Amino acid sequence: MDALLLSRLQFAANISFHILFPTITIAMGWFLLYFRLRFLKTRDHAWEEAYYFWTKVFALSFALGVVSGIVMSFQFGTNWPGFMEKAGNIAGPLLGYEVLTAFFLEASFLGIMLFGRGRVSERVHVTATFLVAFGTTMSAFWILSLNSWMQTPAGFEIIDGKFIPVDWFAVVFNPSFPYRLAHKLLASTLTASFLIAGLCAWQLIKGSAIGGTHKALRTAVIVASVAMPLQFLVGDMHGLNTLEHQPAKIAALEGIWHTEKSAPLTLFGFPDEAAGTTHYAVKIPKLGSLILAHDVDAEIKGLNEFPDAHPPVAPIFWAFRVMVGVGSLMLVVAWTAAWRLWRQRKSSVDGKIQLPRLLLGVLAGMTFSGWLATLAGWYVTEIGRQPFLVYGHLRTADVATTLPSPLIAVTLTAYLIVYGLLLITYAGVLKYMAEHPLKHAPEAPHGAELGKAGV
Repeated sequence: MDALLLSRLQFAANISFHILFPTITIAMGWFLLYFRLRFLKTRDHAWEEAYYFWTKVFALSFALGVVSGIVMSFQFGTNWPGFMEKAGNIAGPLLGYEVLTAFFLEASFLGIMLFGRGRVSERVHVTATFLVAFGTTMSAFWILSLNSWMQTPAGFEIIDGKFIPVDWFAVVFNPSFPYRLAHKLLASTLTASFLIAGLCAWQLIKGSAIGGTHKALRTAVIVASVAMPLQFLVGDMHGLNTLEHQPAKIAALEGIWHTEKSAPLTLFGFPDEAAGTTHYAVKIPKLGSLILAHDVDAEIKGLNEFPDAHPPVAPIFWAFRVMVGVGSLMLVVAWTAAWRLWRQRKSSVDGKIQLPRLLLGVLAGMTFSGWLATLAGWYVTEIGRQPFLVYGHLRTADVATTLPSPLIAVTLTAYLIVYGLLLITYAGVLKYMAEHPLKHAPEAPHGAELGKAGV
């Protein structure tokens, strides 16, 4: 493998690992704020138990996200030096804004959120929780603004081969940014919801549930049942935007080889790029045009329109179907669990949940389903942009490193080993915490009287 392919694989490995943890923390910060506000309103200790248990999960996820993010940022210089040389006037400020308005905000108030109970007033503590949640969302805002600009660039001119911003509003709020941001925030909401529901279900199965388990599970199921239909709606809007600005990506993910009107929808098949066809394709006539363009007679451009500028077909064809398939399963499970909770709303004792063991097992098995859907969607987005780094203007091959291939292969192997061990450890720690929740329950800190006094 040459340096270009190895660099792409290395960056893919790093960003695949990194994105797992912001996908949890973006939404979990708002879950924590809700838990805290519910405790302040009701003074029900179960809400406080939920808050402090999941604060520890948040802190662990945040730490791994920060560390992997730093490693990933190095690769702009090591693997893609030409990118910052040519697009640094736009990428640099956007990354800088993310650090100034988001990361510093999260890091500054995370300590108060974790260790401030009884040492600061309730108002300061809940404010710190809000600012951490807000910071994670702002981080997503700036990072997705940059990524969206790379997908649908706007507000710039090219001078001496370099991208120069001429309209920062157009740069930040580029054509695909609103859809990509909404899609990602909902993906984070669903990832955090199923993580919470899955671990809570595991606690119920193992008999280690505490009062906060029931509160958190009910909240997560309700949020997931609402967020999943919204995700399909936003995904449809995002698809319309992609059809307008990146038709080659749509042609690849749907396996449309030749431009045609009333295009069919390919459910399954085996794309063969060399032969320009999808073997054993299962198609529904005209449904492709109806879904993609909301017009049964619409013409959909095929890959033949982009002979040297379309992405590899098979990876995003299958990744898209994994994303939609997992999302559909999440919808069914969330609605089933929500329906069962609604049926037992009057019969539950002290708000305790009694779901069928089979359903609890399914929820536990889908603890990390949000990760799978997120990674599949991310691959559709990033591989679908190829062969461009800045779509339509800057090819990936033109900015890759000239480092020797064996050197990149060695570091790629090291990354994969370390990340694999970290993922196993992370999952093991969450399992241990779920099975021993009393060790993570809140304890009255020394000086709690200060917090009660409002100091």
